Amino acid sequence: MSVHTPTYPEFTFFGRFVADIQSGRKTITIRDESEANWQPGQRLALFTNPEHQPFGAMEVLSVTPLAFDDLTDEHARQENMTLAELQTVIRDIYPALPPLYVIEFKLIEA
Repeated sequence: MSVHTPTYPEFTFFGRFVADIQSGRKTITIRDESEANWQPGQRLALFTNPEHQPFGAMEVLSVTPLAFDDLTDEHARQENMTLAELQTVIRDIYPALPPLYVIEFKLIEA
């Protein structure tokens, strides 16, 4: 008898964030509107970007709009960074600073 593993939609993170996610130090991700259509309770398979290596699964807890100027030290703590580091990372990934969304999640498989 084989065990059926559910197939979840894919969600990617840069490889440098894998250890923080797997250890529970990173509990949110900030994305643009192209990645903001997830729903609380939805489960997603995690892969590295660009290598596409699987590293677990997460459950979406919430998706909340966030203006860049409203980033706080608490967001930075949940990303396991300082506020200055978080602002730099977001500017590097999204130079035009589009509407942003905080996706809060919990790791369900590592």
